[in-house]
Amino acid sequence: MEKKDFLDRLRSHIRQQYDMPDLHIDALTYPEPIKQFVEMTKSAGANIVEAKPTDDLNALIAEAYPDAKVIASNVPGINAKLNPDTVAEASDLNGTDVGVVKGEVGVAENGCIWIPQVMKEKVVCFISENLVIILDRNQVVDNMHQAYKRIKMTSYGFGTFISGPSKTADIEQALVMGAQAARSVLVILVG
Repeated sequence: MEKKDFLDRLRSHIRQQYDMPDLHIDALTYPEPIKQFVEMTKSAGANIVEAKPTDDLNALIAEAYPDAKVIASNVPGINAKLNPDTVAEASDLNGTDVGVVKGEVGVAENGCIWIPQVMKEKVVCFISENLVIILDRNQVVDNMHQAYKRIKMTSYGFGTFISGPSKTADIEQALVMGAQAARSVLVILVG
């Protein structure tokens, strides 16, 4: 039986047709999205700093991670020992103390941030012991519906939402930080 015949047979047995449901969703909105974003970011286990325009980002990172020896980033202006665009292989980023990336969209609803892959080796988001995400406060939206409308895929075709440090309690009901990615996340709101 061909596909057309099969579908025709199915259609011939339909007794009652139904209209498509209304797909309009009244998504959550907040009177103060930045305040909500800060609260949700903290509840996800991340630290957050609201930087002033005069703050030196390198100084904020050094203050948060004073013992860091290897910082990896391709963000302009960040003092990094490794650049994920210039390493030969992803494994060259192993041993990174702090990875610094730029977020594109922050979501007040759940504290997550869209990190597009704008570097050759995306592993910097996951292999770093600590992750710093720089986010423009003007890019915080209320909900995931708004966030998805703003996402632009890069030429690498990859991105991820990150909402805090990696954690799991699957093993013997004990909370383990950094099980699959960074042990800590620091969000720096700029702008």
